[in-house]
Amino acid sequence: MVSLSFYGGVAEIGGNKILLEDEDTKIFLDFGMSFGKRGKYFEEFLKPRTANGIGDFFELGLIPDISGIYREDLLIHQGRNAEEPIVQAVLLSHAHADHANYISFLHEKIPVYSGKTSKRILDAVDEQSQRSLESEVLNYKKRPLYRRDYKKQPVKRSFNLFRTNDKICIGSLEIYPIHVDHSVPGAYGFIIYTSEGPIVYTGDLRMHGLRNDQTNDFVREAMQANPIAVITEGTRVDQEKTNESERTVYVKAKKALANNSNASIVDFNFKDVDRFSTFYRIAKELNKQLVISFKHACFLEQYHRDKKLKTPHSTDDQINILLPKRNTGTYDLKEDYTDRFIKKRLNYPNIITAEEIRNNPSKYMVVLNYWYFNTMVDLKPYQGTYIHSLSEPFNEEMEISFDRMKNWLDHFDLQFIQAHCSGHINGTDLKRMLTSINPKQLFPIHTEHPKQFQTLDIKTMMIKEGKTYKL
Repeated sequence: MVSLSFYGGVAEIGGNKILLEDEDTKIFLDFGMSFGKRGKYFEEFLKPRTANGIGDFFELGLIPDISGIYREDLLIHQGRNAEEPIVQAVLLSHAHADHANYISFLHEKIPVYSGKTSKRILDAVDEQSQRSLESEVLNYKKRPLYRRDYKKQPVKRSFNLFRTNDKICIGSLEIYPIHVDHSVPGAYGFIIYTSEGPIVYTGDLRMHGLRNDQTNDFVREAMQANPIAVITEGTRVDQEKTNESERTVYVKAKKALANNSNASIVDFNFKDVDRFSTFYRIAKELNKQLVISFKHACFLEQYHRDKKLKTPHSTDDQINILLPKRNTGTYDLKEDYTDRFIKKRLNYPNIITAEEIRNNPSKYMVVLNYWYFNTMVDLKPYQGTYIHSLSEPFNEEMEISFDRMKNWLDHFDLQFIQAHCSGHINGTDLKRMLTSINPKQLFPIHTEHPKQFQTLDIKTMMIKEGKTYKL
């Protein structure tokens, strides 16, 4: 018997945790953080308590309270008995937090199957992040964590890395990962051959990106598999097809920046290698230096190691790295910088300060994330241009941050330009794709609009969280 149980991603965007059982084999498809559920209880300065281990997460339903999947140290910390894992693997579709981060809680004997590029991204995240319970995907420190144990080596997780069309055998399952296009490189869908027939999991994907040929490869393989079920994302199932593309981002952003003789500031998700390539290209064509942060450098250097991505190293002639003000505020290299990911790069030849940029603002294009907008006080980018290459706000919390962002832009009299294309497939393309795959059953997740799928001539399940569906 084959069954699917859904513990996240139900009537919400992200947080996928799907348990697939086939005879004696059990695997999870992703094990991500649900930003929606987490945001109901927590925000920037109200966080789950590390001192309570997974207790806050259990109590508030942020992770499922089921046996045989969690770390022994976390269970013992809650006064429970340690358990041997009953799950043989986690298949990770891509490295976004809403699919990957809560692997942090899983038993170290449960191996993670990941694309090679996704592992590089997780390495970059790990290098420049402070350790927390929610970000111990690659390795973890046993809890409770006493001061005497701070220097002990963490427990490493087992990662099995794949490329597209590799054959993965886990118990009774035969699995084929197929690349798809998304807003992060190294994203995959899966075709999973079970004792009852093939199951297709889309992960997150799109048709309008630079690598739509990868998604077409996936769709073609899924059609040929003749699946008994498809588990599909539906982030934008309610939205019609538009002319959005990476090309439109390039054209709109370049036009705005070309007409600007003052400061140029851009903001985009640095995991998005296509968006980086777009702004790197614009910088070259406009004869500007692209200024990135030390955190960005961690990602860029991992991408540079993957020759298929064709990205430059962070020491490239077209790139500068912005040295942040820390501690004394004097740029004292010995006194001010203790983070390892910064210290190891302080000898790079292309480091620059905000004051140097301020002296010749038209020469630079600064990548500046919202959380570092206070750097504008040093840059003083008056009457410049700001390119917002991220999704527009879609909930109350994001609206508040967006309003605060606008206050910064108004203060410096910065022109606001929205230039973005989504990492998720639109409703028109998605419905066409699912119709062509034509599964016997459809399980829509990662969506706030599951009823939209009922317009298709496919048996569609309205999923309930925690319920098991037999196939």
